[in-house]
Amino acid sequence: MTLEITRVQPFPEARTAVVTGAGAERGIGRRVVRKLVADGWSVAAADIDGAAVEAFAAQLNDEIPAESGRKVLGVGIDVADPESVEAGFSRIDRELPQVVALVNLAGIPSPQPLMEITPESWDRVMGVNAKGALLMTQAAARRMIDGGVGGRIVNTSSITALDGGGTFSKTGYAAAKAAVQGLTRGTARELGVHGITANVILPGPIDTDIMGGTLTDERKEGMSSNIPLQRVGQPEEVAGLIAFLVGEDSSFVSGTSINVDGGKHMH
Repeated sequence: MTLEITRVQPFPEARTAVVTGAGAERGIGRRVVRKLVADGWSVAAADIDGAAVEAFAAQLNDEIPAESGRKVLGVGIDVADPESVEAGFSRIDRELPQVVALVNLAGIPSPQPLMEITPESWDRVMGVNAKGALLMTQAAARRMIDGGVGGRIVNTSSITALDGGGTFSKTGYAAAKAAVQGLTRGTARELGVHGITANVILPGPIDTDIMGGTLTDERKEGMSSNIPLQRVGQPEEVAGLIAFLVGEDSSFVSGTSINVDGGKHMH
């Protein structure tokens, strides 16, 4: 008796990935956009700074061969605002191919110690980091379900969620990023029936602006002392993992949390 194997339906050749947090020049988002374009995706580069992502998109479109059919669209989206999210996706629907992947990278730090957190600061950090991931997931998932070919969702937590705080962000940020892990697992469980995977990455120290700006060599050395690889990470190293998670080769990887921290937090 021959076992019949059901093959996973391939993604359409013309497909779109939505990447939030793509406004910062030194951020992970822009590296992810570049990597996905190179892998054959059209990309909606989203950020609250619409002017920044529109300029970035224009630059990339000049580099993409016209015959490739790929396109980068810069879209201003406030991920914590439902109306802004829906308006952004409506524009993506009009100007790009079918949405097949979502990468939630938008986030803000929260440096206040526990006893200094105000209701307003709590709502802000939870709004962007957790509520924003929820709103973007709902909007993207509706389109993936309607498209009928499955999809990929990658969220961003932090090893701060495991440690209860870090060098630059403390309790509020840790709580928000822990919420993103729960959101991801729930998404994987509920949307798996539609062929949609959901995974969450937990970056450690990565040399981006969210860590307080450009790090000096001295500070990098100090932060690397308890990292087995003896260095901080680079945005390109995170982008490589994300590219795998949104690709077809990750079709049976879902509900997983993956640390990207050089071995800093092992469990």
